[in-house]
Amino acid sequence: MTARRRERHKLQDIGWLRAAVLGANDGIVSTSSLVLGVAATHATHGSILIAGIAGLVAGAISMASGEYISVHSQADIEAASLDQEHAELKADFAGEQRELTAIYIGRGLDPALAKQVAEQLMAHDALGAHARDELGIYGTLRARPLQAALASACSFAIGAAMPLTVVALVSGPQLLAVVSATSLLFLALLGGLAAHVGGASVTTGIMRVTFWSALAMGATAGVGALIGAMG
Repeated sequence: MTARRRERHKLQDIGWLRAAVLGANDGIVSTSSLVLGVAATHATHGSILIAGIAGLVAGAISMASGEYISVHSQADIEAASLDQEHAELKADFAGEQRELTAIYIGRGLDPALAKQVAEQLMAHDALGAHARDELGIYGTLRARPLQAALASACSFAIGAAMPLTVVALVSGPQLLAVVSATSLLFLALLGGLAAHVGGASVTTGIMRVTFWSALAMGATAGVGALIGAMG
């Protein structure tokens, strides 16, 4: 008897991938934009580095708390929906079975087969069947607040550390150009990797992230230069 092969799709990784990519991307863009803006005011190298480190710490905490609150809200909604469905199953099991049968008929099954499928699935796991097919809550896609918060904080810190490392190694007039170029390179690599892991177009992912990131860094540097000229 051959073992059942279990397929794994890209969508199963979308939860952690979204948080990790968002965190790293934001870490690079936010920190590089911050140091470029400060550098454009003709601040000292030490001040630029301190501003970048402060941005890393504040950004990581902000990303973690924001992601935790957002995903926890989703988890609360899912839990409330499951509690409601559990109560409905206890109150009217037959009615819930008819509801599930109607869902399968709407998806194209023959009425007799739809009824049979609904009966068998509900006999095995009634709440699980309704969670999946009525509410759209799947085990692999359930909201996990702590996982998302940790992934966001760590990935932001890793992303922010990239331009900060460049700042620590480079000083003087070339700082603006080197930080800009290396940050865009880091972002291009990140965008390409994220697209590859997600099964999307690598070229499109690279172009999208570099364009908007270059716009953000250019705007911040421009504001910093304006403030420096006014000072």
